[in-house]
Amino acid sequence: MMIETEYTPNPNVLKFNVGRDVMGHQSPQHIKKGFDASFYPLADRLLKIQGVEDVFLGKDFVSVGKHPACDFNVLSPAIIGVILDHLEHDLPIANPQIFESHCIADDPLVQQIKDIIDQKVRPAVAQDGGDIVFDSFVNGIVYVRMYGACSGCPSSTSTLKAGIENMLKHYVPEVKDVQQIII
Repeated sequence: MMIETEYTPNPNVLKFNVGRDVMGHQSPQHIKKGFDASFYPLADRLLKIQGVEDVFLGKDFVSVGKHPACDFNVLSPAIIGVILDHLEHDLPIANPQIFESHCIADDPLVQQIKDIIDQKVRPAVAQDGGDIVFDSFVNGIVYVRMYGACSGCPSSTSTLKAGIENMLKHYVPEVKDVQQIII
């Protein structure tokens, strides 16, 4: 198995392309140091590496955030070692019970917004080692959550306003604004 590293626009986040499904069709997950990572065994192992501050589990990649004082040249071998070991031994990425879901019928407008984000925005954001997920649509405002390299990235505000908001307004005239929920 080969893991390819990729720089992101956020200098404190490095993307690790693993060449296979990580989260697949499940929702991406962003796990920060200090929070309970027991439901995400891979993230839990990565967060034990000194200097690793957060882990983003994407569809087919893992983005790792570091403390600004640390250097990825030092951290990367340990990160790659953990990822390789985890995947080669086919250990679970996430405990299955967290994926029990309940189907809620969305109204057509919300579904249209979700489809645009999923089909047009998420693939582009994933290329930079992050993800964006629809949260809600209230009074003309679309609320989204940004994860991985996009969370805290200096260019994320301009991407959100100039790119995503303009696109959604174009396709869905009912959208008046897009705001990020900070986690």
